Amino acid sequence: MLLHLARHSLTNRLLTTSLTVLSIALSVALLVGVENVRTGMRESFSNTISGTDLVVGSRGGTIQLMLYSVFGMGSPVANITYETWKKWDEHPAVAWTIPYALGDSHQGFRVIGTYASFYERYKYRGGLSIDLAEGRPASGVLDVVLGGEVASRLGYEIGDAIAVTHGMSAVGFMNHDEMPFQVVGILGRTFTPVDRAIYVTLEGISAIHMGWETGAPPMPGEGVEAEEVLAMEEIPVSQITSFFLGAESRAQTLQLQRDIATDEDEPLTAAIPGLALSEMWRAIGYAEDGLRVISAFVVLVGILGMLVSLYTSLEARRREMAILRALGAGPSKIVALLVLEAGMLALVGALLGVAFVYAGLALAQPWIEGRFGLLIPIRPLDTVQLTYLGAVVVLGVIAGLVPAVKAYRTALHDGLSVRM
Repeated sequence: MLLHLARHSLTNRLLTTSLTVLSIALSVALLVGVENVRTGMRESFSNTISGTDLVVGSRGGTIQLMLYSVFGMGSPVANITYETWKKWDEHPAVAWTIPYALGDSHQGFRVIGTYASFYERYKYRGGLSIDLAEGRPASGVLDVVLGGEVASRLGYEIGDAIAVTHGMSAVGFMNHDEMPFQVVGILGRTFTPVDRAIYVTLEGISAIHMGWETGAPPMPGEGVEAEEVLAMEEIPVSQITSFFLGAESRAQTLQLQRDIATDEDEPLTAAIPGLALSEMWRAIGYAEDGLRVISAFVVLVGILGMLVSLYTSLEARRREMAILRALGAGPSKIVALLVLEAGMLALVGALLGVAFVYAGLALAQPWIEGRFGLLIPIRPLDTVQLTYLGAVVVLGVIAGLVPAVKAYRTALHDGLSVRM
């Protein structure tokens, strides 16, 4: 009976009801959306690399090292020598390494120089290996393997030729057109930054920079042509940017980290991926807390808007309340009716807000994946998000008590009397 009355009462004030529900829905969408994106981003970042004990680069911050080496964000501090990497690659406590050489790009996608160990040893999402959807790994000097997102966005196929741009800008003004690479493989999708990169050999990176020692392109006629490079028996590699390292035993990881940090030949930084990520989350934790507080205040504003809407509508509903009491509805039923209306508004607004979140994630997911190489999963609400929704409904019910008490105190004759 009360539910039927509450539903009809709300539909009779359709415009006010719709605006109130929309304001609550938008505030809930912000609150739940922030939490969903936060947890999704953390999970996606954590899934990017797995099974790597240390990430090693030039001396600097561990967070910055992780960002440019693993997540493809930012620029390297400096390079390290090939000999330094070789020394640690041959260290008895080291099982394997994956060298990375950064500094070039193709239409905004990073070009990474590496070795075959990348295809064999790189793991993500709890130990999954990267697979080739087509072709083979890059082994020749001018071979190139494309990440899944790169191939999809640019429409490249096996056998196509691509020219690399000097530097990491989306629009290049200095291209290595004289030495194009040939696509020999395309990686399967991983939904990590691996999809947004282009992979060549370390020798390939060195080859395209022959004659670029000053940082500027060689003069016409002085550069090295592709035919000359292919005819070389050996192409020297002098620098890399960073390398991933797997220890023979996890117990040796901390000792290796200390040894690398105190390397006398070159200043280095060794980051343990899990600890570096924890440090990064701590660094941005204040921003996350700030977003939560702002979202909570937006929800409170939505609830207060509902309270004001119900309270101000009492003046127009005095006759309705008086008729209900004249028909035998006691004060407690009037209170219950108004509280039920408030609860229904809050519940419908909360559910609509969740629908907005899922719709927004479905629309934004391809863009986030394409722009950052990260996957924000769409999944059922977790305990924290359900708690948020429950709190919104409870706050709505509490807010409904204010107009309910006002209606309770309204005299019967006040609604029926004729005002002169």
